[in-house]
Amino acid sequence: MLPPAPGPVRTPVTPQPAGPRRALVAGSVGNFIEWYEFGVYGYLATVIAAHFFTPEGGSDAEGLVKTYASFALAFFFRPVGAALFGRLGDRIGRRPTLVLVICLMTGATTLIGVLPTYDSVGAAAPWLLTLLRIVQGLSAGGEFGGAVSLMTESAPPGRRGRYGAWQSFTVALGLLAGAGTTALLATVLTAPQLNGWGWRVPFLLTLPLGSVALWLRLRLDETPAFMAAARSAAAPAPAAPGEDPPGEDAPVRRPRAGETVRAVALGAGRVMGWSAAGYTFLVVLPSYLQSSLDATFQQALLATVLANLGFAASILPAGIVSDRIGRRTVMLTGALLVALLALPLLNLVQDTGASAYAKGAALFAAGAAVGLMAGPGPAMLAEMFPTRVRYTGLGLAYALSNAVFSGCAGLIITKAVAQTGDVDIPAYYAAAACAVSAAALMTLRGDDHERALR
Repeated sequence: MLPPAPGPVRTPVTPQPAGPRRALVAGSVGNFIEWYEFGVYGYLATVIAAHFFTPEGGSDAEGLVKTYASFALAFFFRPVGAALFGRLGDRIGRRPTLVLVICLMTGATTLIGVLPTYDSVGAAAPWLLTLLRIVQGLSAGGEFGGAVSLMTESAPPGRRGRYGAWQSFTVALGLLAGAGTTALLATVLTAPQLNGWGWRVPFLLTLPLGSVALWLRLRLDETPAFMAAARSAAAPAPAAPGEDPPGEDAPVRRPRAGETVRAVALGAGRVMGWSAAGYTFLVVLPSYLQSSLDATFQQALLATVLANLGFAASILPAGIVSDRIGRRTVMLTGALLVALLALPLLNLVQDTGASAYAKGAALFAAGAAVGLMAGPGPAMLAEMFPTRVRYTGLGLAYALSNAVFSGCAGLIITKAVAQTGDVDIPAYYAAAACAVSAAALMTLRGDDHERALR
């Protein structure tokens, strides 16, 4: 988690700055693909468990736990990817690094769609799947830091929250696309068809999506902030550490390793509630409803779609509002709402006597509360790090939080419910993470959104 080694930063080949709208689209599209795939994997967890992790005689619960273990493993490689690609992106530029990331992500996801199953190759099947999940984790770790750096560094003045919110909005779009694709297949195909070959279709669709993303990123230019940092990289640092930030082309002080490490830890704490509650309500929910509440596959997917619609509905407004009143107020509101309402909302979903409309409203509200954290979150992280280490720093903060609190969500919840029989575990998990996140968010300054990026 150290900043890039001292040395000259090579100026990117392309001399023109990135246009804000082009940067917004190119940055968002890779994130959409990433979360589409992660959503599909989560929604099809029970099917994948049967094909890859449940040998003859194994229980369904055992297979599901192993599936989520593979899910978690991919997340634990995200910090590695964030450090690896972040270092690269802070040295050679956002554009070339994001091109490499989208190629790896697209290739790994497409290959999942053609993998042989346990019935075909035996114990090699889960190992092959896990290897591809690791590649996905590495590429996903490099995606967030680069995309957010690209979008916030290219944003017009006073609009970093709005531009950064598109990163989170494409999370919602990706998850909704994954849920919609899975639900459509579950509707038009019979159960044997879905379990036999239909589950492969969503993964194979990544190939054309990734090709479009690659084309967009190849046409992208570098960000003005990185170009300015590249021009000033070899210049001496200012003597006085407390003086005002230099101008765009003035020499800048190299960030100290300790400063970066502290900022990464604090950033991870600020977004842990977003990570934990987001995955609990937006990804893990289908398998939880099926395994713990005996919901059908279609009912579980519908519930997830409603939660993701609430998530999508609040993200962009939250980012826009945070440009006016600050990141702290908006994100703190979302964290406190989840901490206080997670258990009542989940109990309403569990209530067999509650109407379908009431349950739908509860799921929508849970997703909307998470969106209040996710909207301003990317801009908040970008504002914590100087340009020289922004790709690495914000990518690591987000990846570490996701590795621990998102990647382990399915594994922790499934295992805890199975061992304790307490179906309220998801609410406890999300509420506890958001309570800690709220404390970390209190350290945010109210005027961070008004300051220029360092």
